[in-house]
Formats: sequence, C-alpha cells, structure tokens
Amino acid sequence: MIAAAPVHWYDEIDSTSEEAKRRAKSGDTSAIWIAARQQTAGKGRLGRSWISPPGNLFTTILFPEPAGVQNAARIPFAAALAVTDAIIPLIPAADVRLKWPNDVRVEGAKLCGILVESGETNGLVWVATGIGLNVQYAPDGAGQAAASLRDIGAAPGLQPEHVLSDLTQAFAKRVEQARTDFAGLLRDWTARAEGLGQTVVAGPINARVSGIFESLAEDGGLILRLPDGVRQTIRAGDVELVRRVD
Repeated sequence: MIAAAPVHWYDEIDSTSEEAKRRAKSGDTSAIWIAARQQTAGKGRLGRSWISPPGNLFTTILFPEPAGVQNAARIPFAAALAVTDAIIPLIPAADVRLKWPNDVRVEGAKLCGILVESGETNGLVWVATGIGLNVQYAPDGAGQAAASLRDIGAAPGLQPEHVLSDLTQAFAKRVEQARTDFAGLLRDWTARAEGLGQTVVAGPINARVSGIFESLAEDGGLILRLPDGVRQTIRAGDVELVRRVD
C-alpha cells in the first residue's frame, strides 16, 4: 500500500531514483520512499543533471503497479498534483501552476521537477517517481528560472522532512485517483495548467511545433491547435519542452 510506505532517509546518496531502481531490479519492489539530504549525482528528465544542495527535498517513491505500464503514464499528473496539494497549505496565496508534462512552477519559475521511470522485474511492473523540490534554495545553474518555497513565502524554518510528511499522503491519494478516476485527475490538473489557451512551443528539440494549448487528451496528451487550424496531440516521450512564446 502506497499510503503505508515507509520513508528511508540517507544523509547522502548518488541519486534517490537510482537507488529505487537498484532495489526494484534486485527484486525488492515493495513500496518505499527513498529520501536524501544531499545527492551527488541527481538526475532529471532526458539525462539532465539535477542540482542538489542541502536544504531541498530529493525523494523517490518506488511502488508496484498492478495495472501495468499503461498506468505509469498517469503518474506524472498525479505526482504534480500531489506536490501542489502538499505546498498550497504552506503558501495559500501562491499561484502554483503545472507545466506539461511534469514541472511545478510559480510565475514561470521552477519549484519542482518530476521524473517517472518504470520497469518490470519477475513479471511485476514497478514505478519509480523521483521528485526534486526546492524548499530552502533555488539552485544556480539550473538552466532556467527557479524558485524555492522560502522565496515565495514559506516559513524560513521549513525543512524537507516537513514537506515530505505531507507529500506522502497527498501522493497516495492522487495515485488512487489516477487508477480509478483519471478523467477527474486530468480535470484537476488542467485547472492549474500553465499556458492553457496560450501559444506554446512543443515537441522534440528538432521538431517543435507552435500552437494554442487547447486541452488534454483522454490519455493526458497535450492537444495543440496549430496555426492552420489542425489539432495535433503531443504525448509523453515525444515532448521535451512546452513553453510560452508570447
């Protein structure tokens, strides 16, 4: 049960996601949160590194997914909403937005990145969901604007442990929603979507297209209205960036 998953803290580790995958590949796919106070080789999407200064939250939850790999594609939406659920009570006035497919941002600055990976061991599908949340510090050199919870009004003494305590319960609820009411989950996600109704650029780095972000498809794909009026759906794995251009 995800709701009862224990939390295992490391003072330092190469990557919480790598540790989760090591466990899964060895045959231990039981639900567990792996958290670290510092990472030496943090990772983000598309092979990017994740800057990991002490004071921020670096965590990965590993869990078995009985519904199979098709449900793994739903987890980025559940994870982003769970992060939002955990931080809004801390900073009620913050205009937290979700950038498709898996970033949490405030006023265009990145608060949190999410990396979902899955695999199969001994016939059992597992999911490792890595979450990097800027709690105390917005790291320099991130390649884009970044912000921390402290920057946007969280209490100065807020620690990663406090945030993770709320996140674990929020994540369990959102994963259950992803499994039983994905349409409702997408409605909740869309209510906080960044760039909805605006011109965005989407697609792999060598084949980006520009269009109006209209909505999400039933499977979570991004629906664009292109300048010629044609609708095009961009799906996970085919999209590197979605960003405002005006």
